[in-house]
Amino acid sequence: MQKFSIAPSEMLASFLRHWDLIKTLTIREILGRYRGSMLGLFWSFANPLFMLVVYTFVFSTVFKARWSGGSESKTEFALVLFVGLIVFNLFSECISRAPSLIISNVNYVKKVIFPLEVLPFVSLLSAVFHCAVSLVVWLLAYMILFGIPHVTAFYLPLILFPFLLFIMGLSWGLASIGAYLRDVSQFIGVFITILMFLSPVFYPATALPGIYQELLYLNPLVPAIEQAREVLYFGVPPNFYIVAIYWLVALIVAWIGFAWFQKTRDGFADVL
Repeated sequence: MQKFSIAPSEMLASFLRHWDLIKTLTIREILGRYRGSMLGLFWSFANPLFMLVVYTFVFSTVFKARWSGGSESKTEFALVLFVGLIVFNLFSECISRAPSLIISNVNYVKKVIFPLEVLPFVSLLSAVFHCAVSLVVWLLAYMILFGIPHVTAFYLPLILFPFLLFIMGLSWGLASIGAYLRDVSQFIGVFITILMFLSPVFYPATALPGIYQELLYLNPLVPAIEQAREVLYFGVPPNFYIVAIYWLVALIVAWIGFAWFQKTRDGFADVL
């Protein structure tokens, strides 16, 4: 039986060692999604815009929702909502696909030399591409409507990097569990839908009473969504205490997920 390293440093080492392979698979993943469509990569711009219009209309026009502490402007509501959607969609795209990563790549599992641990990296980088496109759309909209974005926007990588680590940890764990338990894929779809409404995507965390705010912060998406809004739209530096804790938790989750994947990968070929 082949032994796979579970050392935390192996997460980064594997990424660097197989970078060319990861890059090739990611490009193929991105282009493959739009292969055969007339508009091609334009859909990566169009989809977030369409969803933004729909959500903004439903919540700001039908439900008359306004952002707590903000103005009555629908433009403000749209941009603040869009930030939450960008962060949540990054999470949703990776986690919804994670349980089927091994199942849908049986040909790679059968190859002894193929580094299966890179599959979640490919899924993540594909999602990051779409996240980056959405951020470009957001920044263009902000510049057209309000002018130069806040300088605090440069803090965004400090917030998103631990979020990406957290996603990777969950992706490794779910990819492994999904290979053994096929029901996980069905459960994850429902879980993500519930999590969307339990996250401050359509409302600020401050809109809830104090006791519920504390419970809300048990949701790992909350710090990323709230801090991203602060630095992008409101021009407020992040809460470095929260960010530091988030980095620590994300590193632990990433390593646990990676270690579990490495420990269980020997059995993938037997259950497929």
